[in-house]
Amino acid sequence: MKGLSNKAAFVTGGSRGIGAGIVRALAAEGVRVAFTYVRGVEPAQALVSELALAGAQVLALQADTAQPIEVQQAISTAVAHFGQLDILVNNAGVYVHSPVDEAAPDEEALAHLWQVNTYGTAQTVRAAVQHMAPGGRIITIGSGSNIRTPYAGTSDYAASKGALAAYTRGWARDLAPRHITANIIQPGLIDTDMTPTDPATVASLLQPIALGRFGTAQEVGEVVAFLASEAAGYITGATLNVDGGWSV
Repeated sequence: MKGLSNKAAFVTGGSRGIGAGIVRALAAEGVRVAFTYVRGVEPAQALVSELALAGAQVLALQADTAQPIEVQQAISTAVAHFGQLDILVNNAGVYVHSPVDEAAPDEEALAHLWQVNTYGTAQTVRAAVQHMAPGGRIITIGSGSNIRTPYAGTSDYAASKGALAAYTRGWARDLAPRHITANIIQPGLIDTDMTPTDPATVASLLQPIALGRFGTAQEVGEVVAFLASEAAGYITGATLNVDGGWSV
């Protein structure tokens, strides 16, 4: 991808699933990548080892997006290690199932949802832009549930991710004078280790997807790499649905 071989990226929640796909896609383009994880030490180190064998420079840092100070420290460590920060990918997120008429909602879980998905992401951006030069890229992973909510109990999650789309438009305007772009990717159903496997459930999930299959973490990562590249220099404030037609 044009102009990525001399860049450094910081990816939150990069040890597994979509995050790992993003780390792999950026590393394949020659980007030096630091990524965060919370508890998964073994998968994080396995990803570092895998990519190091391919000649990539990858750094795993333990930091919880719900704790802005931890992320600020991780960003500082990444900048000290690579000497620069050009690309921020906000991928860390959590899911809570909570119907609005639930008699006794888990208030602690809901507070954590907003702390990670929304407030923590905004604080990550505030910390990262202090280190970014002109040409920087902010890429946020939202959710297709921002525009299509097909299952009961997902309103809080959808709202927490939908707020990121609004934030992205604001960040694009705020940072345009510094020539830093901000865009959001809204994945649909992506095949990860959390994807159901029983045939009946799979068939039900695939039914509304125009392309008739789940997406892959690598496909999301490739879109991230494009938005990080010079080719996307005139794209900012945009929302890209990577969902195989799930939202049409």
